[in-house]
Amino acid sequence: MGRSRQPGGGRKRAETHDHDLVAALESLIDPVTRGDPMSPLRWTSKSTRKLATALTENGHQVSDFVVRRLLKELGYSLQANAKTTEGAHHPDRDAQFQYLNDQADQHLDAGNPVISVDTKKKELVGPFKNNGREISPAGQPEQVKVHDFIDKDLGKANPYGVYDIAADVGWVSVGTDHDTAQFAVATIERWWTNVGAGRYPTATGLLISADGGGSNGSRTRLFKTELAALATRTGLTITVCHLPPGTSKWNKIEHRLFSHISMNWRGRPLTSHEVIVNTIAATRTASGLRVHAELDTNTYATGLKIPDDQMKALEAEGILTRHDFHGEWNYTLRPQS
Repeated sequence: MGRSRQPGGGRKRAETHDHDLVAALESLIDPVTRGDPMSPLRWTSKSTRKLATALTENGHQVSDFVVRRLLKELGYSLQANAKTTEGAHHPDRDAQFQYLNDQADQHLDAGNPVISVDTKKKELVGPFKNNGREISPAGQPEQVKVHDFIDKDLGKANPYGVYDIAADVGWVSVGTDHDTAQFAVATIERWWTNVGAGRYPTATGLLISADGGGSNGSRTRLFKTELAALATRTGLTITVCHLPPGTSKWNKIEHRLFSHISMNWRGRPLTSHEVIVNTIAATRTASGLRVHAELDTNTYATGLKIPDDQMKALEAEGILTRHDFHGEWNYTLRPQS
C-alpha cells in the first residue's frame, strides 16, 4: 500500500504551535535562577503532572506526556542527591593528612600499631526495612514494619569500630547503651587486650586516627581523660591524630571496614542484637579483611563534664602533650608513673 499521509502531514508537536513552551518549561525546572520565586512549584516535587498543570495555568496547553517527552529531549532525568559538598576546606587540611601519614609511618616502623576508629551509623533493632536487596524466593520478600518507630525493648545498636590498618582486621563492639567517649575507649581497650597486645608484643606506643567530632572528637575532654587512664593501664604511649574538619569520610575505617559491613547486611532486617553481631563478624573481603564483633551491654553515663583544672593538671604533669603542629588535633598521652 502507498502512503496514506503526505510528507509533513499529521498533528504538529506542541512546541511547534507554542514557540514559548520549551522556554517556559525550563524556567519552571530551574526556578532558583530563572523562575518566579513566589511560585509554589519552587517548593514542591517537580513531577511531570505538576509541571503540565503549572504550564497550563500560564497559558500553555500541554499534557504530562508531552512534558515527559520534552524533558527527555532537553537532557533531563530523575536524579538523586549526591554527597560531594564537604563545606569549607581548612587551609591546613592537606598538611594534616601528611602529618598523620608521617606519624603512621613512624609508628609502623617502630613496630607499634596504627588504628582507625569511629562509630558506625546507629541502627534500629527489630523487623525494620534495611536498604538493599537480598536473594530470596520470588514473590516472598521478608515482611517488615511499615513505620520505623523505635522498639522500646530492643532499642538501637551503636557499633563502634577499631580498624587495624597494618593487619587489615576489624574489631566492632555493638553497644546497647549510649555512644559516649567511655564506650569508645572501652572498645579500644578490649581490642588491645584481646588482639592488639598479642599481635604487637614489643609495642610501646599506639597511634589512633579519629574523626574530629562524635564520641572521639578532638574537643571531647572525656575522650582525652579516658585515653590517659588507658595509657596508664596498658603502659602504652598513645598518640591521637584527628582528621581535619569536613573530612570524616576519608577516615580509613569508613571505606575499609564500615562500607563492607553495610554491603554484607544490605536488604536484611536487623531483627536482634545477635543478628547484628553475627552479620558483622561474618564480613569478609577478597583482600583478606576479617572482623571480630561482640555485644557490649554495659551502661555508659551521659553528660559527664571534665573541669578545666583536671585538663590543666594533665598537661602540667606531662601526661597530655600537645604537638607543635595543630595541638588541638594532634596530641600524645603518656602513662602516669
